Amino acid sequence: MFLTTLLSSFSVLFILTTHTGSSSYSLRTTPPILYQSLVNSKSIVMKKHGKSRVPQSLAETESEESERDESSYSSSGSSEDEEEEEIKKELADVTFEELQRARSNGTLSFFQKHKEEKKQKRANKNRPMEASSKKPVSIFREVIQAPKKVVRDPRFESLCGKLDSEGFRKRYNFLYENDLPSERQALKKELKKCKNPEKIHEIEERMSWIDKQLRSGNSAKRIDAEILAKHKKKEREAAKQGKRPFYLKKSEIRKQRLVEKYEDLKSSGKLEAFVEKRRRRNAAKDQRYMPYRRSGDNAE
Repeated sequence: MFLTTLLSSFSVLFILTTHTGSSSYSLRTTPPILYQSLVNSKSIVMKKHGKSRVPQSLAETESEESERDESSYSSSGSSEDEEEEEIKKELADVTFEELQRARSNGTLSFFQKHKEEKKQKRANKNRPMEASSKKPVSIFREVIQAPKKVVRDPRFESLCGKLDSEGFRKRYNFLYENDLPSERQALKKELKKCKNPEKIHEIEERMSWIDKQLRSGNSAKRIDAEILAKHKKKEREAAKQGKRPFYLKKSEIRKQRLVEKYEDLKSSGKLEAFVEKRRRRNAAKDQRYMPYRRSGDNAE
């Protein structure tokens, strides 16, 4: 039995090589391995070819060999032999060289692989993604997907418009003239009565912030801008009458600022205190440049 099987396998290989003119058919040397390769290649090759390109002798040889195998096998394995015979009949029109090529280029292994898992997607962008209940959920997973936060800087946004510092000052002038000064007076009274250190610290911080806002309202830049705006308004009216425009220098703006400051101090009654403070500051500045008495002058 062994000798007949071996002879039949060599006869099949000999017939293949003689009809195709190629010696590359030593891939399988035993009938079981040859049958297994045919079984695995069934799903690939049957899709490519519809007509017979193998000599009829191959089909006849395979049919004779299948009859000898059926007589040797038991009744329990008859169904398997029938399946192999059907496969061999279907593959009778395919060359052995093409079967070898299908195995070498990985086409066969492609159909043997399991189907890859599909990527999970949302059915709708407003719905959460459906996840498998068999896998544990990560603690970092976003259950509710919030919309993306858009950071907007009003300095560079065209929707916010241009900054008008003078218009802002005019619209909220009541804060600098009434609300902030009255709040500072109330905090000053509360500070005298308060004994809690934390509360005292909060009141002092609030008062320092109010002082800073009030000082910014009376800054030199803002005063210079107001002076320049008033001057431009006068020059426009003069230009309508045919007069030549006059442009203020920085020195002229500085003089007008000092004049306005003098008028404000005089109207508020703080002119004398301001003059005395400025006099002492100038005296201390002059005293730094005065020469000191030497130690040797006392002995004389």
